[in-house]
Amino acid sequence: MASGDWQRKAVEWLRGRQGPDDLAVFCVNLAIVLVVVNLFARVGALGWVALALVAYAMFRIQSKNLGSRSRENAAFLKALGPARPWVQNPRAAWRELRTYRHVRCTSCKQKVRVPRGKGKLRVTCPKCGTKFEVKA
Repeated sequence: MASGDWQRKAVEWLRGRQGPDDLAVFCVNLAIVLVVVNLFARVGALGWVALALVAYAMFRIQSKNLGSRSRENAAFLKALGPARPWVQNPRAAWRELRTYRHVRCTSCKQKVRVPRGKGKLRVTCPKCGTKFEVKA
């Protein structure tokens, strides 16, 4: 079998299927954490929960019911709320946290991103146009 042949077959098999989304990736990552914890804690149930999470992730990846999987993924991302960037891309979220500060507009409560370490800044809210000062 040629080296690219298995890749072509995998692409053909996944055509029309969901593929890995945020919920499936989260399930697999959580399963890995549970397996590592189980190595030290020796709780038999953790292994079974990890196996169930991997099975559910594989079901999601192979599903052809794209509408339902998309709605489930959107509900999962909405439930994450402010933790969403940390689940989707922890490295970028950490970089964002170190580089920028998030403040709220004094009138409309819109979140505004300002660079850290610039001292006192005069910020204009992109939503309502109110000007306010923040210490960055």
